[in-house]
Amino acid sequence: MIELLVRVVAVMAGFLVLPLLVGQAEHKVMAHMQGRVGPMYAGAFHGWAQLIADGVKFVQKEDITPRDADRTVFRLAPIVALFPYLIVVLTIPIGPGLVAQSLDIGLFLVLAVLGIGVVAVLMSAWASANKYSLLGGVRGAAQLLGYELPLVLAAASVAMAAGTLSLPGIVEAWQPWWLIWQAPAALVFFIAGLAEIRRPPFDMPIADSELVFGYMTEYTGLRFAFFLLAEYVGIVVIAALTTVLFLGGWHGPWEDQLGWLWTFLKIGALSFVIIWLRVTYPRMREDQLQRLCWLILVPVSLAQLVLTVAVKSLL
Repeated sequence: MIELLVRVVAVMAGFLVLPLLVGQAEHKVMAHMQGRVGPMYAGAFHGWAQLIADGVKFVQKEDITPRDADRTVFRLAPIVALFPYLIVVLTIPIGPGLVAQSLDIGLFLVLAVLGIGVVAVLMSAWASANKYSLLGGVRGAAQLLGYELPLVLAAASVAMAAGTLSLPGIVEAWQPWWLIWQAPAALVFFIAGLAEIRRPPFDMPIADSELVFGYMTEYTGLRFAFFLLAEYVGIVVIAALTTVLFLGGWHGPWEDQLGWLWTFLKIGALSFVIIWLRVTYPRMREDQLQRLCWLILVPVSLAQLVLTVAVKSLL
């Protein structure tokens, strides 16, 4: 009972703290890369209180539900956006034996649960009774359904290489030479993951210059903050899954004692790359986004599957 309680507390702490650290890091990284003054002001020293200021701002904002909205669905959407990531966090191994819930079909569960994200997008879009929200929701549905295919195919490649669907099992089976062998799958998985969490340059469902704020247009206050929290949790989840599946998870020097540290360092490095991509690349058009998915990522992931089968048959 005590062990279960410790696991639940640890998961909830990670679920709430890590996304906030990523959010704080995004403020600072973007401020340095783009010469922004604002994020460096709150709290005086290097803008350390910027995240706190944002939290206070969201709490003070009025919670408004549009008159013509489907109130129940409108209010449930932010919770549905967060829920799948909490389930995924439960299955991600941090170190040898450090996982809240180890499952033999962990990868299958993770990929299935991540697909629920499209439901939250459609719920918020339809329930808002707003044409901009609806258009953003339709874009989001098309994007998420399209990029699920290369995401699953890339994950299937590494699962086939490891011979297991267990996330700790995949890490234990991982070998350094997989960095080369599974590199195409890793790249496809990472790019498709960015599209799944709708991060720039894959943020067409939001497209603030076209759709006000897409499917989140009518949300204010804490409900809007929940959507932002879901985005930052998504960054942590995609970085963690890429780390576990393709970068060896806890493997590194003194992994028996410092395995958890290696995992967090890899997650932090990938989170930095995700933030970097937001600053570097402009938003893709809808046709470019779909072309990348169906003409590049899907063929590459299928070719990687063939390569994995060939290598496994020779070993």
